[in-house]
Amino acid sequence: MSRCYQCPRKCGADRENTTGFCGVQGLKAARAALHFGEEPCISGTRGSGTVFFSGCVLRCVFCQNAPLSHGTEGKEITPARLGEIFLELQEKGAHNINLVTPTQFSNEIAAVLEKVKPRLDIPVVWNCGGYESTDTIKRLDGLVDVYLPDFKYADGALSGKYSAAPDYPETAIAAIKAMHDSRGGVRFDSDGMMTNGVMVRHLVLPNYRRDSMRALDMLAEALPISEIRLSLMRQYVPCHKAMEIKELARKVTTFEYEAVAEHAAQLGFIGYTQEKASAGTELIPEWNYEGL
Repeated sequence: MSRCYQCPRKCGADRENTTGFCGVQGLKAARAALHFGEEPCISGTRGSGTVFFSGCVLRCVFCQNAPLSHGTEGKEITPARLGEIFLELQEKGAHNINLVTPTQFSNEIAAVLEKVKPRLDIPVVWNCGGYESTDTIKRLDGLVDVYLPDFKYADGALSGKYSAAPDYPETAIAAIKAMHDSRGGVRFDSDGMMTNGVMVRHLVLPNYRRDSMRALDMLAEALPISEIRLSLMRQYVPCHKAMEIKELARKVTTFEYEAVAEHAAQLGFIGYTQEKASAGTELIPEWNYEGL
Protein backbone atom coordinates (compact mmCIF):
# COMPACT_ATOMS: atom_id res chain seq x y z
CA MET A 1 0.00 0.00 0.00
CA SER A 2 3.00 2.35 0.10
CA ARG A 3 2.74 5.19 -2.42
CA CYS A 4 -0.91 4.85 -3.32
CA TYR A 5 -2.04 5.54 -6.90
CA GLN A 6 -5.26 3.53 -6.91
CA CYS A 7 -7.69 6.37 -7.70
CA PRO A 8 -7.54 9.24 -10.23
CA ARG A 9 -6.11 11.59 -7.60
CA LYS A 10 -2.86 9.58 -7.55
CA CYS A 11 -1.95 11.30 -4.28
CA GLY A 12 1.06 9.04 -3.74
CA ALA A 13 0.45 8.78 0.00
CA ASP A 14 2.52 6.25 1.93
CA ARG A 15 -0.52 4.44 3.30
CA GLU A 16 1.56 2.15 5.46
CA ASN A 17 2.28 5.17 7.62
CA THR A 18 -0.35 7.81 6.86
CA THR A 19 -3.75 8.34 5.29
CA GLY A 20 -4.29 9.21 1.64
CA PHE A 21 -6.72 11.78 0.26
CA CYS A 22 -9.38 9.11 0.91
CA GLY A 23 -8.86 9.48 4.67
CA VAL A 24 -7.85 5.89 5.38
CA GLN A 25 -4.75 3.73 5.63
CA GLY A 26 -5.39 -0.01 5.91
CA LEU A 27 -8.49 -2.00 5.04
CA LYS A 28 -11.44 -0.62 7.00
CA ALA A 29 -15.21 -1.16 6.92
CA ALA A 30 -18.25 -0.33 9.03
CA ARG A 31 -20.84 -2.97 8.14
CA ALA A 32 -21.24 -6.26 6.29
CA ALA A 33 -24.81 -7.52 6.06
CA LEU A 34 -27.78 -8.30 3.84
CA HIS A 35 -29.03 -4.96 2.50
CA PHE A 36 -32.40 -4.28 0.88
CA GLY A 37 -31.98 -0.66 -0.21
CA GLU A 38 -30.56 -1.21 -3.69
CA GLU A 39 -32.36 -1.55 -7.02
CA PRO A 40 -34.69 -4.59 -7.31
CA CYS A 41 -32.25 -6.44 -9.58
CA ILE A 42 -29.52 -6.07 -6.92
CA SER A 43 -31.38 -6.46 -3.60
CA GLY A 44 -33.94 -8.99 -4.80
CA THR A 45 -35.90 -10.88 -2.15
CA ARG A 46 -32.97 -12.15 -0.07
CA GLY A 47 -30.87 -9.00 0.07
CA SER A 48 -27.55 -7.88 -1.33
CA GLY A 49 -24.47 -9.03 0.60
CA THR A 50 -23.17 -5.52 1.19
CA VAL A 51 -19.83 -4.45 2.62
CA PHE A 52 -19.65 -0.72 3.41
CA PHE A 53 -16.02 0.42 3.27
CA SER A 54 -14.61 3.43 5.10
CA GLY A 55 -13.17 6.49 3.38
CA CYS A 56 -13.86 7.87 -0.08
CA VAL A 57 -11.96 9.36 -3.02
CA LEU A 58 -14.64 12.07 -3.42
CA ARG A 59 -15.74 14.85 -1.05
CA CYS A 60 -19.43 15.21 -1.88
CA VAL A 61 -20.92 17.95 0.29
CA PHE A 62 -24.31 16.15 0.29
CA CYS A 63 -23.01 12.68 1.23
CA GLN A 64 -25.59 10.60 3.13
CA ASN A 65 -22.85 8.38 4.55
CA ALA A 66 -20.53 11.19 5.64
CA PRO A 67 -19.55 9.68 9.05
CA LEU A 68 -18.25 6.69 7.11
CA SER A 69 -16.97 8.26 3.90
CA HIS A 70 -15.56 11.51 5.29
CA GLY A 71 -15.04 10.64 8.93
CA THR A 72 -13.27 8.01 10.94
CA GLU A 73 -16.13 5.53 11.30
CA GLY A 74 -15.14 1.93 10.71
CA LYS A 75 -13.21 -1.08 11.94
CA GLU A 76 -9.91 -2.30 10.57
CA ILE A 77 -10.02 -5.82 9.17
CA THR A 78 -7.47 -8.09 7.52
CA PRO A 79 -7.69 -9.23 3.90
CA ALA A 80 -8.17 -12.78 5.17
CA ARG A 81 -11.16 -11.66 7.23
CA LEU A 82 -12.64 -9.86 4.21
CA GLY A 83 -12.52 -13.10 2.26
CA GLU A 84 -14.33 -14.87 5.10
CA ILE A 85 -16.99 -12.13 5.12
CA PHE A 86 -17.70 -12.68 1.43
CA LEU A 87 -18.25 -16.39 2.00
CA GLU A 88 -20.38 -15.76 5.10
CA LEU A 89 -22.65 -13.39 3.17
CA GLN A 90 -23.04 -16.02 0.47
CA GLU A 91 -23.99 -18.56 3.15
CA LYS A 92 -26.68 -16.18 4.42
CA GLY A 93 -28.35 -16.28 1.02
CA ALA A 94 -27.13 -13.00 -0.48
CA HIS A 95 -27.89 -12.51 -4.16
CA ASN A 96 -24.45 -10.96 -4.66
CA ILE A 97 -21.41 -9.50 -2.94
CA ASN A 98 -21.90 -5.73 -3.04
CA LEU A 99 -18.76 -3.65 -2.42
CA VAL A 100 -19.77 -0.09 -1.49
CA THR A 101 -17.20 2.73 -1.90
CA PRO A 102 -14.35 0.26 -2.48
CA THR A 103 -12.04 2.32 -4.71
CA GLN A 104 -9.46 3.21 -2.05
CA PHE A 105 -8.95 -0.50 -1.34
CA SER A 106 -8.92 -1.72 -4.95
CA ASN A 107 -5.60 -3.55 -4.73
CA GLU A 108 -6.44 -5.39 -1.52
CA ILE A 109 -9.94 -6.31 -2.69
CA ALA A 110 -8.60 -7.60 -6.00
CA ALA A 111 -6.09 -9.79 -4.16
CA VAL A 112 -8.85 -11.16 -1.91
CA LEU A 113 -11.13 -11.87 -4.87
CA GLU A 114 -8.36 -13.70 -6.70
CA LYS A 115 -8.34 -16.18 -3.81
CA VAL A 116 -12.06 -16.32 -2.99
CA LYS A 117 -13.82 -15.86 -6.36
CA PRO A 118 -13.62 -19.58 -7.27
CA ARG A 119 -15.71 -20.28 -4.14
CA LEU A 120 -18.35 -17.67 -4.91
CA ASP A 121 -21.43 -18.78 -6.81
CA ILE A 122 -22.90 -15.26 -6.83
CA PRO A 123 -21.86 -12.11 -8.72
CA VAL A 124 -19.54 -9.46 -7.33
CA VAL A 125 -20.84 -5.87 -7.57
CA TRP A 126 -18.51 -2.85 -7.64
CA ASN A 127 -20.68 -0.05 -6.17
CA CYS A 128 -18.72 3.18 -6.59
CA GLY A 129 -18.89 6.93 -7.16
CA GLY A 130 -17.71 6.61 -10.76
CA TYR A 131 -14.42 8.40 -10.05
CA GLU A 132 -12.14 5.53 -11.02
CA SER A 133 -8.84 5.03 -12.77
CA THR A 134 -9.07 2.94 -15.94
CA ASP A 135 -6.00 1.06 -14.66
CA THR A 136 -8.05 0.00 -11.62
CA ILE A 137 -10.84 -1.28 -13.87
CA LYS A 138 -8.29 -3.32 -15.80
CA ARG A 139 -6.99 -4.74 -12.49
CA LEU A 140 -10.54 -5.88 -11.66
CA ASP A 141 -11.14 -7.59 -15.00
CA GLY A 142 -12.51 -11.08 -14.39
CA LEU A 143 -13.04 -10.40 -10.69
CA VAL A 144 -16.05 -8.05 -10.83
CA ASP A 145 -19.26 -9.08 -12.59
CA VAL A 146 -21.52 -6.05 -12.16
CA TYR A 147 -20.43 -2.43 -12.12
CA LEU A 148 -22.74 0.00 -10.31
CA PRO A 149 -21.09 3.43 -10.75
CA ASP A 150 -22.53 6.87 -10.22
CA PHE A 151 -22.34 9.46 -12.95
CA LYS A 152 -22.92 12.57 -10.89
CA TYR A 153 -22.20 15.62 -13.05
CA ALA A 154 -21.75 16.86 -16.61
CA ASP A 155 -20.16 20.15 -15.53
CA GLY A 156 -16.66 20.09 -14.06
CA ALA A 157 -17.31 23.36 -12.25
CA LEU A 158 -20.11 21.67 -10.31
CA SER A 159 -18.09 18.53 -9.59
CA GLY A 160 -15.22 20.69 -8.37
CA LYS A 161 -17.51 22.76 -6.16
CA TYR A 162 -19.53 19.92 -4.66
CA SER A 163 -17.21 16.87 -4.83
CA ALA A 164 -13.70 18.38 -4.98
CA ALA A 165 -13.10 16.74 -8.37
CA PRO A 166 -13.17 19.20 -11.30
CA ASP A 167 -12.06 16.41 -13.66
CA TYR A 168 -14.96 14.18 -12.61
CA PRO A 169 -17.06 14.23 -15.84
CA GLU A 170 -14.33 13.10 -18.24
CA THR A 171 -12.73 10.76 -15.69
CA ALA A 172 -16.01 9.02 -14.84
CA ILE A 173 -17.04 8.67 -18.48
CA ALA A 174 -13.70 7.02 -19.30
CA ALA A 175 -14.07 4.69 -16.33
CA ILE A 176 -17.64 3.71 -17.21
CA LYS A 177 -16.59 3.00 -20.79
CA ALA A 178 -13.81 0.77 -19.42
CA MET A 179 -16.37 -1.03 -17.24
CA HIS A 180 -18.55 -1.71 -20.27
CA ASP A 181 -15.52 -2.85 -22.29
CA SER A 182 -14.71 -5.27 -19.49
CA ARG A 183 -18.16 -6.78 -18.97
CA GLY A 184 -20.15 -6.12 -22.14
CA GLY A 185 -23.93 -5.96 -22.11
CA VAL A 186 -26.19 -6.50 -19.12
CA ARG A 187 -27.43 -10.00 -18.28
CA PHE A 188 -30.01 -11.19 -15.79
CA ASP A 189 -30.88 -14.58 -14.33
CA SER A 190 -34.29 -16.24 -14.38
CA ASP A 191 -35.30 -14.34 -11.23
CA GLY A 192 -34.48 -10.96 -12.77
CA MET A 193 -31.28 -10.49 -10.78
CA MET A 194 -28.45 -8.70 -12.56
CA THR A 195 -25.51 -11.03 -13.11
CA ASN A 196 -23.32 -9.06 -15.52
CA GLY A 197 -22.76 -5.63 -16.98
CA VAL A 198 -23.07 -1.97 -16.02
CA MET A 199 -25.89 -0.06 -14.34
CA VAL A 200 -25.22 3.67 -14.00
CA ARG A 201 -26.79 5.64 -11.18
CA HIS A 202 -27.57 9.33 -11.46
CA LEU A 203 -28.82 11.35 -8.50
CA VAL A 204 -30.93 14.35 -9.51
CA LEU A 205 -29.91 17.40 -7.45
CA PRO A 206 -32.13 20.39 -6.66
CA ASN A 207 -31.68 23.33 -9.05
CA TYR A 208 -29.54 21.32 -11.46
CA ARG A 209 -31.96 19.43 -13.71
CA ARG A 210 -30.24 20.80 -16.81
CA ASP A 211 -26.90 19.39 -15.68
CA SER A 212 -28.65 16.05 -15.12
CA MET A 213 -29.94 16.15 -18.70
CA ARG A 214 -26.48 16.92 -20.03
CA ALA A 215 -25.06 14.06 -17.97
CA LEU A 216 -27.54 11.67 -19.61
CA ASP A 217 -26.59 13.07 -23.02
CA MET A 218 -22.93 12.32 -22.27
CA LEU A 219 -23.75 8.76 -21.29
CA ALA A 220 -25.82 8.25 -24.43
CA GLU A 221 -22.98 9.56 -26.59
CA ALA A 222 -20.33 7.43 -24.88
CA LEU A 223 -22.09 4.07 -24.55
CA PRO A 224 -24.53 1.79 -26.37
CA ILE A 225 -27.39 2.55 -24.00
CA SER A 226 -29.30 -0.61 -24.93
CA GLU A 227 -26.45 -2.58 -23.33
CA ILE A 228 -26.49 -0.81 -19.96
CA ARG A 229 -29.14 0.12 -17.41
CA LEU A 230 -29.87 3.48 -15.81
CA SER A 231 -30.99 4.07 -12.23
CA LEU A 232 -32.39 7.59 -12.01
CA MET A 233 -32.47 8.45 -8.33
CA ARG A 234 -34.85 10.82 -6.57
CA GLN A 235 -33.64 10.09 -3.05
CA TYR A 236 -31.73 13.34 -2.51
CA VAL A 237 -32.07 14.71 1.02
CA PRO A 238 -29.89 17.59 2.26
CA CYS A 239 -27.18 15.92 4.36
CA HIS A 240 -23.71 16.66 5.65
CA LYS A 241 -22.76 20.18 4.49
CA ALA A 242 -25.63 20.61 2.02
CA MET A 243 -27.89 22.33 4.54
CA GLU A 244 -25.40 25.22 4.56
CA ILE A 245 -25.53 25.61 0.75
CA LYS A 246 -28.60 27.52 -0.43
CA GLU A 247 -29.06 25.74 -3.76
CA LEU A 248 -28.74 22.27 -2.19
CA ALA A 249 -30.70 22.86 1.02
CA ARG A 250 -33.99 21.35 -0.18
CA LYS A 251 -35.34 18.17 -1.77
CA VAL A 252 -35.85 17.77 -5.51
CA THR A 253 -39.22 18.91 -6.81
CA THR A 254 -41.57 16.71 -8.82
CA PHE A 255 -41.08 19.01 -11.81
CA GLU A 256 -37.28 18.69 -11.65
CA TYR A 257 -37.26 14.93 -11.36
CA GLU A 258 -39.93 14.29 -13.98
CA ALA A 259 -38.18 16.60 -16.45
CA VAL A 260 -35.00 14.53 -16.14
CA ALA A 261 -36.95 11.24 -16.27
CA GLU A 262 -38.70 12.35 -19.47
CA HIS A 263 -35.35 13.26 -21.02
CA ALA A 264 -33.97 9.82 -20.12
CA ALA A 265 -36.96 8.17 -21.78
CA GLN A 266 -36.51 10.28 -24.92
CA LEU A 267 -32.89 9.17 -25.12
CA GLY A 268 -33.98 5.53 -24.88
CA PHE A 269 -32.56 4.57 -21.49
CA ILE A 270 -33.91 1.45 -19.81
CA GLY A 271 -33.86 1.02 -16.06
CA TYR A 272 -35.28 2.33 -12.81
CA THR A 273 -36.90 5.46 -11.45
CA GLN A 274 -37.84 6.28 -7.86
CA GLU A 275 -40.97 7.45 -6.12
CA LYS A 276 -41.10 10.73 -4.21
CA ALA A 277 -41.19 8.80 -0.92
CA SER A 278 -37.63 7.59 -1.56
CA ALA A 279 -36.30 10.99 -0.42
CA GLY A 280 -35.74 10.01 3.18
CA THR A 281 -33.07 8.68 5.51
CA GLU A 282 -34.75 5.43 6.53
CA LEU A 283 -32.47 3.21 4.43
CA ILE A 284 -29.19 4.71 5.67
CA PRO A 285 -27.63 1.91 7.72
CA GLU A 286 -26.28 2.16 11.23
CA TRP A 287 -22.51 1.82 11.38
CA ASN A 288 -22.55 -0.83 14.09
CA TYR A 289 -19.81 -3.05 12.61
CA GLU A 290 -22.35 -5.81 11.99
CA GLY A 291 -20.81 -8.82 10.28
CA LEU A 292 -17.21 -7.71 10.69
